[in-house]
Amino acid sequence: MNQFQFVAIIAERDVIRYTPAGIPVVTAKLQHQSEQAEAGIKRLVEFEITAFAAGEISGRLNRAGLGEMLKFTGFMARRNRNSKSLVFHIVDFESVV
Repeated sequence: MNQFQFVAIIAERDVIRYTPAGIPVVTAKLQHQSEQAEAGIKRLVEFEITAFAAGEISGRLNRAGLGEMLKFTGFMARRNRNSKSLVFHIVDFESVV
């Protein structure tokens, strides 16, 4: 199973663009910060990850506010067929209250 879920803010977002097939896509940088327990010890976890949204979700991501705290759900995949680096593909997100 390849499912990834975390809370993050949208730190950066590119302008919406369209694939040759006409599908809207948006790329963004998401920043996460939390405290996690590992081996009984609290650990501060911080990371920035490149995210990709395609189709209907790209429009929602494009309208979301920069710096807004959101809960993201999606999966990890290679940036492209020949790349070893990963990109988070957003399937859904919601506001965190």
